[in-house]
Amino acid sequence: MTDNDRPLAVFDLDNTLADTAHRQRFLERAPRDWDAFFAAAPQDPPLAEGVALARESAEECEVVYLTGRPERCRRDTVDWLAAQGLPEGRIWMRRNNDRRPARRTKLEILRDLARTREIRVLVDDDELVCEDAERAGFTVVRARWAATSAALKVAQEREGRT
Repeated sequence: MTDNDRPLAVFDLDNTLADTAHRQRFLERAPRDWDAFFAAAPQDPPLAEGVALARESAEECEVVYLTGRPERCRRDTVDWLAAQGLPEGRIWMRRNNDRRPARRTKLEILRDLARTREIRVLVDDDELVCEDAERAGFTVVRARWAATSAALKVAQEREGRT
């Protein structure tokens, strides 16, 4: 079976695979410091539950990554995934100027992927993304293993930043 025949396991990054708690402080001030928030991402500790699930999923699926991080963070993201020993996979990132809510941008990409590939599972911490994906018929695992941040939730939904 080639990679193109394998189902996809789609993983979010922030608070699913990467623990963003150490950089939440940049979102809890006014104005939010997005540059500092994303600049600190390479120091994110891995979340053991998410990493284990990604590695386990790689046994039957092609693992790919779907994040609200802006495209300008790609190099840091690729390096971080490799440093954690996570499966290599395509990464879908938000265009640098895209401020739409994560639930819209992610669902749009999931639907595009589903046109040509089976999506076995989406793993994400954002409840709104998970709810919309389930309503659209996708199987979802809610990543509830990281500390939640009210500031991050507002940023994901209202500011379309992550």
